[in-house]
Amino acid sequence: MTPAFTFFAGIVLLILFGWYFATTRPRLKRVLGSILTVSFVALCLAALYPPSKSVRLGLDLQGGTSFLIRLIPEGGRSITPDTLDQAVEVIRKRVDQFGVSEPIITPQGSDRILIQIPGLDPAQIVAARQQLAQVAKLEFRLVHPENDRLIAGIEAGTELVPPGYRIETQQETHGGHSVEEKLLIKQRPDLLGDRVTQGFATFDEQGWGVALQFDSEGAATFGKLTEAYVGKRFAIVLDGEVQSAPQIREPIHGGRASITGNFTEEEARNLASVLENPLQTPVSVEEERSVSATLGADSIKSGVYAGVLGLALTFLFVLIYYRFAGLVANLALVINLVLLFGAMTIFHFVLTLPGIAGIILTIGMAVDANVLIYERLREELAAGKPLRPALDAAYEKAFSAIFDSNLTTLITALILFWKATGPVKGFAVTLTIGIVASMFSALLVTRNCFQWAINSGAVRSLSMSSLIKPTGFDFLRRRRLSVGISAVVILLSIVVFALRGERNFGVDFKGGDLLVLEMQQKVAAADVRSALKKINLAESVVQTERSDAKEFLTIRSEPDTSDRIQKLLVEQFPSAGFRVEQIDKVGKLIGGELARNSLIALALGIVGIFIYVALRFESAFAFAAIIALLHDVVLTIGAFALFGRELSLIIVGAVLTIAGYSINDTIVVFDRIREEMKRGDGASLATIMNRAINETLSRTILTGGTTVLSTSALYFFGGPVLHDFAFAILVGIFVGTYSSIFVAAPIVLWWPRREKRESESHREIVDSAVAS
Repeated sequence: MTPAFTFFAGIVLLILFGWYFATTRPRLKRVLGSILTVSFVALCLAALYPPSKSVRLGLDLQGGTSFLIRLIPEGGRSITPDTLDQAVEVIRKRVDQFGVSEPIITPQGSDRILIQIPGLDPAQIVAARQQLAQVAKLEFRLVHPENDRLIAGIEAGTELVPPGYRIETQQETHGGHSVEEKLLIKQRPDLLGDRVTQGFATFDEQGWGVALQFDSEGAATFGKLTEAYVGKRFAIVLDGEVQSAPQIREPIHGGRASITGNFTEEEARNLASVLENPLQTPVSVEEERSVSATLGADSIKSGVYAGVLGLALTFLFVLIYYRFAGLVANLALVINLVLLFGAMTIFHFVLTLPGIAGIILTIGMAVDANVLIYERLREELAAGKPLRPALDAAYEKAFSAIFDSNLTTLITALILFWKATGPVKGFAVTLTIGIVASMFSALLVTRNCFQWAINSGAVRSLSMSSLIKPTGFDFLRRRRLSVGISAVVILLSIVVFALRGERNFGVDFKGGDLLVLEMQQKVAAADVRSALKKINLAESVVQTERSDAKEFLTIRSEPDTSDRIQKLLVEQFPSAGFRVEQIDKVGKLIGGELARNSLIALALGIVGIFIYVALRFESAFAFAAIIALLHDVVLTIGAFALFGRELSLIIVGAVLTIAGYSINDTIVVFDRIREEMKRGDGASLATIMNRAINETLSRTILTGGTTVLSTSALYFFGGPVLHDFAFAILVGIFVGTYSSIFVAAPIVLWWPRREKRESESHREIVDSAVAS
């Protein structure tokens, strides 16, 4: 599937979307909805075929390619920890251009970096090697005004090279022939590439090129340079080679420049990437190996089986509870899966085992939109409405809750994608696709199915199970007690977390040992993992590697454990003929810049949520939603400290998922509170809020229950790899449900001191709700 086809297909589908929402003719709406559904599914199925070229698998599932690069000191400067960290973050950004592939990038020793990238074909391996090794030192140097005359004189022996200049050669291709041109360029650059803030590939009549954007200081210097030397030429030099030497036709202000040359599309994109992320220190690729999956076959199998089991349990529950409506919901969930995997294939994203778990969790949470609609439908039918008007009313009333809850999560996802890097960006991509796919399947696909069924006469009535009866609990009566309990548990979590210190963090956060053993006789990685259980190091990353017909066993483990591991393996596998190839220290996978960018992105996401909720509701609701979100994240991390578990990269994804679940659940409750306030029946605010919470209680239990169902399968049958991930999600579901009712709602009631000024505050909120 070519990019051009994908682009034009997207334009056509966008037009159909606009037509679908604009038309008021029921039959045309059904036809357009069916065309959209079939088109999206067909597009994604085409992307998934053949299976061998569908979703790329991550390092944990199928392995990949390993590069070991060494930083080369120059100019008498030594390699410092800061230099190494800068190189790690630059490499991470460059690797990201191969797709959100969740690579392993970690410092090794004092001057090397270990990089493992999944899913590369031979051509991509060559491109990756070039990307990793290219310094991308960009310079702009003026060409001598009398270049042609002086070059001719120098070649004839009648002229000397002017002081401050040197001769460089530029190669260009004209008419299929390579042409060389000698240029006299300044020895000292007039502008350096460290002022480049953005680079991207372009295409025009001259072919592929690279457009550059300078920062403010670089833009000012470039503007003065081009203004002073109109009509003259300047050379663009990359890593010591002249790429092009255009003539300055007019002053160029605004900080934009371009590099033209004999680039292919791939070369232009690679060059743009390295120019945007230049290395401060030259590097060399010392080793290149193929590596096995970081997880054993047993772990992969148990994880996949647990995921399928969780999915099957969710489908079965929805079908039994909602009957025909459940069948429609399950069809929408299948389409959701097709769209999710198809989008991952089209945009070349990489699937990892935690990603599979995340997809299963996404399906569990996607049920929420259907539950919201169906519980509304139950209310409308109970009020005596005929099926078609009841269905229309259910979708209309559920829309605001679905839209607001998903959009607040989407705001966070987009900001994470914009600001974060590495695995956090990968999470943002998966979350974004999941949100869009679930809204499409729940709002368009299911409604279209119902409309066709009702219009054809196939369905005249709907019946659903009713295990959760209407309730009238006074949830806010003990609000001081519930908030107090949360405050105490949060304080306890913070204290325990502080006392445990570094023991809270796993190898991904604090680094560890790297042991590389050459094997005369191959030993399976699964057998090595089993042996490591005897010294309580079964969580170590074990991989087999191959290079130049040699087999290696690589183990990344806790600090100061490589000697114990070596001794154990020699005893357990005497016929393997182990020989120590390397013992070294490896740094943390979560570098300073990655952590900093992720935290900045999260902070901006919280600000975005606050602004949106404040505009849609009011500041009291926005403040309460943020407090509930922080409450859930802190308690989930605190649970790991209380139960003596370690945080890892997988848990970072789990915590981000919990944040999305928390805000989603809270907004659904707030939406019903806002709806109740619009009635203006004179009831007190506490009564209104209690009524709203009771009315959404069935939805809360059903959504939480289905998510717990799918996650419990991961917890009990997913193996040790997914155990901590599932544990974090389960804790997050319970504290998220609790906080929406017992933390967020009381804060809204108390803000600002509502209990003392309830009547006045109530009137203000009603006015705000009606206006929105």
